[in-house]
Amino acid sequence: MPSAEIITIGTELLLGETVDTNTRTVALALRSVGVDLYRTITIGDNTERIAQAIQESLERADIVITTGGLGPTVDDPTRQAVAQAVNIELEYHPELWEQIVERISRYGRTPTENQKRQAYVPRGAQVISNPVGTAPAFIVEHGSKAVISLPGVPREMETLLNKNVLPYLQKRYNLHEIILVRVLHTSGVSEGLIDEKIGDLEQWSNPSVGLAAHSGIVDVRITAKAKTLEQAKRQIDKLEKEIRQRLGRAIFGADDETLEDVIMKTLAKRGWTLSAVESGCDGHLAHRLSGPGLDRVPVDILPSLANNLLAETVRQTCQKYHTNVGLGVIVTPHKEQVSVHLHLHTPIADQEQQLTYGGHPRNAPRWAVNMALDWLRLEVEPR
Repeated sequence: MPSAEIITIGTELLLGETVDTNTRTVALALRSVGVDLYRTITIGDNTERIAQAIQESLERADIVITTGGLGPTVDDPTRQAVAQAVNIELEYHPELWEQIVERISRYGRTPTENQKRQAYVPRGAQVISNPVGTAPAFIVEHGSKAVISLPGVPREMETLLNKNVLPYLQKRYNLHEIILVRVLHTSGVSEGLIDEKIGDLEQWSNPSVGLAAHSGIVDVRITAKAKTLEQAKRQIDKLEKEIRQRLGRAIFGADDETLEDVIMKTLAKRGWTLSAVESGCDGHLAHRLSGPGLDRVPVDILPSLANNLLAETVRQTCQKYHTNVGLGVIVTPHKEQVSVHLHLHTPIADQEQQLTYGGHPRNAPRWAVNMALDWLRLEVEPR
């Protein structure tokens, strides 16, 4: 199975002016055809540094994919950098210039002389015509390896990637495998505890297991490589069953499922309705309970609320909105930690919890909301 590295190019990325979405798009595409991605790099618009990065990537990987730096201006250096990296010259393609002139004419404009730069590509490169933009892409084969340069505009890049690059990779590297990923979501338990329960599984190579911690949620990622989708699914299903047995109710969903999705489905099955009140949460609870695909949950956002008033406020909120389940969350910052006060009212019982959070105060609202939603999930799920 070949390996790949991605180099995103643009000083605007390094300055934080533009968010890099291309890396994720390319990574997912490579995964779909069974290419291992080992490293991603971001380089500014500097020919020498780009060329050096390409050379270093070629020493490690079979495939190097660059995005960006193919425009018509002086600070679009990717063409020259690729040529320099593999020690060849640029050459002019009249047919590319004709395509560029035709594309620009669609906008009722005449191309400027500097746009002719886009008609130059490294000598011997395979040109990838760009039907949705003016910057042609290209592939330079370097022995058994390949440097693939794509435009930085996300839609243009994605179009050429799917239409031209993936078929090229499948043919050149005889790719007949896929990489399938399933992510199990857990809450209410720490990353360390999960690692203690499934650490031996994290040593497997195929399928493999990895952890990713968020505020109050830990994801368990299962990755399988196989020749067919069915084989990969079987590998993942078997390992997922083992992980679910070990982690039990800590797992609330998989892939695109969210805590709020699971909660609302459970409440609907029981014929229960939900309202909530939050204070000090920066609107996180209201935002989570009004997401796409969810029935609107009324959430009162109070600027301040004393802990000893939370229980009564939750009951009043239930009466106000005619609901039979109420959730209340208060986040109160202190000098060295943040306190979180929770109240839950259901047709079965009223309960309270007092928690403390010692991480960055700005992460406290998100953590508190995840803990509150997980508590609600566990209490309303039939056992």
